[in-house]
Amino acid sequence: MLDQTSPAAIGIAVPEQAASINRGLALVTGGRRGIGRAICVELAQAGFDVAVVDVVDDGNASETVDLVRKHGRNAAFYHKDISETADNSALVQRIEGDLGELTCLVNNAGVQVSVRGDLLDVTEESFDRLVGVNLRGTFFFTQAVARAMLARPQTLVERSVVTITSANAGLVSPEKGPYCISKAGLSMASQQFAIRLADAGIRVHEIRPGLIQTDMTADVYEKYSAQVEAGQLSAIRRWGQPEDIARGVATLAIGGMPFSTGDIYHIGGGMQMHRL
Repeated sequence: MLDQTSPAAIGIAVPEQAASINRGLALVTGGRRGIGRAICVELAQAGFDVAVVDVVDDGNASETVDLVRKHGRNAAFYHKDISETADNSALVQRIEGDLGELTCLVNNAGVQVSVRGDLLDVTEESFDRLVGVNLRGTFFFTQAVARAMLARPQTLVERSVVTITSANAGLVSPEKGPYCISKAGLSMASQQFAIRLADAGIRVHEIRPGLIQTDMTADVYEKYSAQVEAGQLSAIRRWGQPEDIARGVATLAIGGMPFSTGDIYHIGGGMQMHRL
């Protein structure tokens, strides 16, 4: 019997099938490690070639490209700081020239506050950094990709934009105020793009991760683990893993939710639920 939680059960290609399925090209920002890497690999399993975009070019980036290729898909790494917007269109053109037409954009790149602390101590430099990458950078990169997609006629191939925001787009954490503000703004941007691109058949989705075990959350792992295990922060008593987010991205990218755009998908074990 088919495992109902398996990739095949929800329409995602398993590795040996990936080379025979062509869903086009996915571009993943912040793709070299953590959640980004898991997304790249899952999309490769689903039949996408992958452009891995990241601000750091290191061994992790090369390893992610190799992992995608092991699933029979084409992949390449592109160095990019998304807060620098001047070369957005040129980079998109270069990527499409190298790997083919973009059918999926995953906005995963983002930064966290460098120091958690009192909202009244937030500096303009810290605020501008968070907003510049998480909100402004992502907005204008999405704009560049959307223009490239719209320049081509609508096809039968599924086209999508998936933006990774955060549970903090809705949950207040005063010790990391600029981060929350940037993700809340990004949530609205996702809905704006959903309306603008709907008539072209490009679906736009938002995923709000809860507590996911990555390098970004390493500094609070001990702080929150007891509450996670006690069921106080999420109904499912474990930390989320990058693969949990990746599975959600791939489901949306292949059209697994065909009558959905502009919607918010919480992947946090029930963290978003209000309790009495």
